[in-house]
Amino acid sequence: MSDAVICPKCSSEFTYEQDDLMVCSQCFHEWNPAESDDSDKIFDSNGNELKDGDSVVVVKDLPVKGAPKPVKAGTKVKNIRLRPNSDHNIDCKIDGFGSMALKSEFVKKA
Repeated sequence: MSDAVICPKCSSEFTYEQDDLMVCSQCFHEWNPAESDDSDKIFDSNGNELKDGDSVVVVKDLPVKGAPKPVKAGTKVKNIRLRPNSDHNIDCKIDGFGSMALKSEFVKKA
């Protein structure tokens, strides 16, 4: 059972082959194992690939719950940390706001 294919979405080992696709019996995710897997890559609003430790710039004003002011467009964020399997896939610290999570669609690589 060492050649079992792991589901890229939920990491389940209970997968099976159907036609030329692999199917997960837990989350019903279907994928082609022959294709390259880009699911762990995170891209900014311009399509550039982001990596841990990169600096990014916020591209639009982002309201913050509980804060009296938004994160302004043009704010530079240094030393980001990526979280591939999350909706808010960038962890960072912003001066004046502290630790927070951002969506990669609202930033561009600096």
